[in-house]
Amino acid sequence: MSEQIIEVRGLTKKFKNITAVKDLDLNVYRGDVFGFLGPNGAGKSTTIRMLLSLIKPTSGSIKIFGKSIKERREEILSKVGAIVEKPDFYLYLSAYKNLEILGKLSGADVSRKKIMEMLELVGLSKRANSKVKTYSHGMKQRLGLAQSLLHDPELIILDEPTTGLDPQGMKEIRELIIYLSKIKNKTVFLSSHILREVELIATRMIIINKGSAQVEGTVDDLLNIDKLTVSFEVDNIDNAKNILRDSAWKEKLISSTNRELSFGLVQNEIPELNKFFVEKGFSVSSIIPVRSLEDFFLKITEGEGK
Repeated sequence: MSEQIIEVRGLTKKFKNITAVKDLDLNVYRGDVFGFLGPNGAGKSTTIRMLLSLIKPTSGSIKIFGKSIKERREEILSKVGAIVEKPDFYLYLSAYKNLEILGKLSGADVSRKKIMEMLELVGLSKRANSKVKTYSHGMKQRLGLAQSLLHDPELIILDEPTTGLDPQGMKEIRELIIYLSKIKNKTVFLSSHILREVELIATRMIIINKGSAQVEGTVDDLLNIDKLTVSFEVDNIDNAKNILRDSAWKEKLISSTNRELSFGLVQNEIPELNKFFVEKGFSVSSIIPVRSLEDFFLKITEGEGK
């Protein structure tokens, strides 16, 4: 496994009587395009704000580049670029002037060469001298990316970067993220509720719902066409989890709730696992195979609310 860039343990954030994030663990490694998935209101933006030290956690720990964000905030953030929600600019100034001013405020290199390189990278070099008020929503999103890249960060955190974009705009952002990962060797943490967009570019992903992690893994494993996500509803769920920890099946377990266990299985493993539970004295009340990650995503994010 490569170097761990983000390590989150037991992260919790409460706002009075509302728990926005609950006991969240998160692992992002160097070179990942990490998809942070969940429905609106799942706790994604709150988590990102804690990662960037914009709000304080109620409990838990965050390490970025192996260092505590609480203790080494400035050092860490100097190597992080981020877009959180809608980027803001001086609308009556040009894109070039905006990057020059915002770059100086952040201490980044604001030479003409550097600014034009960033505008070229995001496809805005021909509109460098246009006032930002004339930009479309998608162009402003791309300008936000250029701003976040001015100081050549190692880690890029993007919160819903394709929100409000048309299909062409989404495609452009997607291609830029792939370029940053594969050509510029950046680690990208990408929050979204659009599953298909993340499927196309992510190497690893996590799905959260109501502030808690539901499933995490490599995209290849989660989308393996030969593998089904199969949910087993068994009695004595806590005992079942304990038994699994000492069995070969523990590597197949991908998520659990207080009612069922979900596994990544090939077809012929389903009766084998059922036999395992029965031989261990558990009653299996249902076995439900799910054919796609999208189905699984909907099952997690909708089913838990019922």
